[in-house]
Amino acid sequence: MTLHTVSELLSNNNILPEVEIKGWVRTFRANRFIALNDGSTINNIQCVVDFEKTDETILKRITTGAAIHIKGELVESQGKGQKVEIIVKSLVILGDSDPETYPIQPKKHSFEFLRENAHLRTRTNTFSAVMRLRSALSFAVHKYFNDHGFFYMHAPIITGSDAEGAGEMFRVSNLDAKNPPLTEQGAVDYSKDFFGKETNLTVSGQLEAETYAMSLGKVYTFGPTFRAENSNTSRHLAEFWMIEPEVAFMDLAGNMDLAEDFLKYVLKYVLTHNREDLDFLESRLLDEEKTKPQAERSEMSLIEKLDFVIDNNFKRVSYTEAIDILRNSTPNKKKKFKYIINEWGTDLQSEHERFLVEKHFKCPVILFDYPANIKAFYMRLNEDGKTVRAMDILFPGIGEMVGGSQREERLEVLKEKMAALDIDENELWWYLDLRKYGTAVHSGFGLGFERLVMFATGMTNIRDVIPFPRTPQNAEF
Repeated sequence: MTLHTVSELLSNNNILPEVEIKGWVRTFRANRFIALNDGSTINNIQCVVDFEKTDETILKRITTGAAIHIKGELVESQGKGQKVEIIVKSLVILGDSDPETYPIQPKKHSFEFLRENAHLRTRTNTFSAVMRLRSALSFAVHKYFNDHGFFYMHAPIITGSDAEGAGEMFRVSNLDAKNPPLTEQGAVDYSKDFFGKETNLTVSGQLEAETYAMSLGKVYTFGPTFRAENSNTSRHLAEFWMIEPEVAFMDLAGNMDLAEDFLKYVLKYVLTHNREDLDFLESRLLDEEKTKPQAERSEMSLIEKLDFVIDNNFKRVSYTEAIDILRNSTPNKKKKFKYIINEWGTDLQSEHERFLVEKHFKCPVILFDYPANIKAFYMRLNEDGKTVRAMDILFPGIGEMVGGSQREERLEVLKEKMAALDIDENELWWYLDLRKYGTAVHSGFGLGFERLVMFATGMTNIRDVIPFPRTPQNAEF
């Protein structure tokens, strides 16, 4: 007999005389009705036990969390809420679950409690739905790029370069932490380290991806990146996943087109393929919204938000135009913003980004041509000498979703920008080589995958959209 999944059986309209299924007990009531889930779907299947013909010692072991193996008959359900159910013919307990100590009991748990039990939290409806959606979005990312002629490139995780110039990186070393070798000047001698130099966990695969784009044409990376920022917020992780396409012969306008098309595609993919999980998460959010004051409630439901992004053209606005809008806005004039906009050149905060998207334009926004001094060294300098061909895509409820740019392809200009920021040419000699041998216009962007998962699931804390969050003072599991 073939082992079935809950998903297969619930989508099956036929009566089957023999089925076999394995899963975990969600609930067991009236000594008769088992709600069984195997992770294949948000929905449980009801399994009906004839308790008069079942050994009492077995019945006592059918507890929440127990793993069981059932053989039986799939019949039309007598009760409400499900089309089919299984009449149990044989039941084997594969793994017991002590009801006194099992943490995930059938009741409402706080997300904080579930983070402390992250190894078991996908046994709840919310987290199983979030992680199935995360998986589907991952697949959609690869499918989109594969279908559009991109090559998938694995950027190194250990690197000697800092793409962002952020300086907040995790050092990788196998030197003796208590007694490291020292130079004559008393500094740590990294020439004796494993790689013979200082190395770190990567903050971005972009620079390496650029090298591949300049030979393979269209490439993307999708892998873990690391930031050693001591930032304990609902929007930051120390380890997160980044999607970074790089395309040769593409300018900033082409980069904006690519990012918009890509975002619409992956969101449409989960709307089509993960509707049950989205419906569940939407109803969860609606219940949550009812507890908030009217002024704090979202104007759109989860699925409306996804449709909103898919159905609207993203509004393209220059940074200069955005600053004018913000400077003259009511919250700015009435000093309602935490960070008041007074002058051109200010770095925008998430409150400004959300005002532009949610209040002013009421659609996703792409800001472009940012001041050079608030952006990274590799972005192409515009003819005005003070702005760069950068773009950020802003989403409702999230703020910045994508950051990208046309890259600086002119060797001398790039050298000048690196010198101004004290970036050692010897460290990035290979990056400069790209500008010496067959340089050309090229562009790309970075998208923090967890931000995308947050948007698609409606979750408000980034720690709830990655299996095992890594944050300051926390590397559990």
